[in-house]
Amino acid sequence: MPKAEAKPERKTRIQSQNEQIILDAALEVFSAYGYRGGTIDQIAARCGLSKPNLLYYFRRKDDIYEAVLERTLADWLEPLRTLDPAADPVGELSRYITAKLDMTFERPAASRLFANEILHGAPHIGKFLQGPLRELVEAKALVIRRWVAEGRLHPIEPTHFIFAIWAVTQHYADFAVQVEAIAGTPDRARVRRAVLDILLGGIAANPPA
Repeated sequence: MPKAEAKPERKTRIQSQNEQIILDAALEVFSAYGYRGGTIDQIAARCGLSKPNLLYYFRRKDDIYEAVLERTLADWLEPLRTLDPAADPVGELSRYITAKLDMTFERPAASRLFANEILHGAPHIGKFLQGPLRELVEAKALVIRRWVAEGRLHPIEPTHFIFAIWAVTQHYADFAVQVEAIAGTPDRARVRRAVLDILLGGIAANPPA
């Protein structure tokens, strides 16, 4: 008989906390220096762990980098995954755009990390982009097309509309220096109103207030 597979060991609370501390530190290092420039020594110093202790949790720099990207993508894509076809289109799109803006302002390093990965040809997440991400965008594009067909939104090309949401919301992280040089420190409420008006004003049958 084949041997039963060993059950994965459950992480202790301390182990889970330390992993999150390492990933938070790695996010700051990689977003500042990129994958090539960031080092395990820098990450260990930033999170206050010894290098051997850090390597207990993640064996290689690649493992840390990919874990940071996976966490970033999981957080970013959850609001898109939960777009509800049965709900009010403007309300759902407003919720999604607002969630993206909140993530941009609260975790700008994550946006910059992702931008660096894409600018270098997405060597670590290329398969994800062409597989799960493409499938998710296609599924949500169908939802938007249905809303258009039902007359609940004005005609729009859904995939490029999603691209526009990503571009506009992430701009406030990726180009923060430029934004602040031109407009000063962003007022989040004002940015939210402006972005919702720009992105939804032309397609909403009932524009957001």
